[in-house]
Amino acid sequence: MSTPALLIAASAAVIFVLGFLHLVFTFYGPKFDPRDAELKARMMVVSPVITRQTTMWRAWIGFNASHSYGGILFGAVWAYLALVHPAFLFQSVFLLALGLLVLLGYVVLGKIYWFSIPFRGILLATVLYGLGLLVYFV
Repeated sequence: MSTPALLIAASAAVIFVLGFLHLVFTFYGPKFDPRDAELKARMMVVSPVITRQTTMWRAWIGFNASHSYGGILFGAVWAYLALVHPAFLFQSVFLLALGLLVLLGYVVLGKIYWFSIPFRGILLATVLYGLGLLVYFV
């Protein structure tokens, strides 16, 4: 297995683990509960403006779960491509660029909206991915 493929697979593994942990924390334990119990109670009964068919709490859980799926999907697909079909991955400028753009987008979101642990993990994944590209193309 080539070094670039291993670096991209490692990058993908970081994102996969972050997505998986996020999914676990979404459904088990209080990690994503607001510290204010009254706020959680209100979120469980108040609907967003767009529809009355859900509550802010149900939307919060759904958004967190679907966000997790994105990280899991990215990690699984890019690790698979890097480890099982590296020639296909490295011959596709589209897939290489898409992977980098997704990671850079997550870096921006992480810096602006999230906290240090996911931000650092995503930054690590982006550096690994970038090193994989650098080693491959240089």
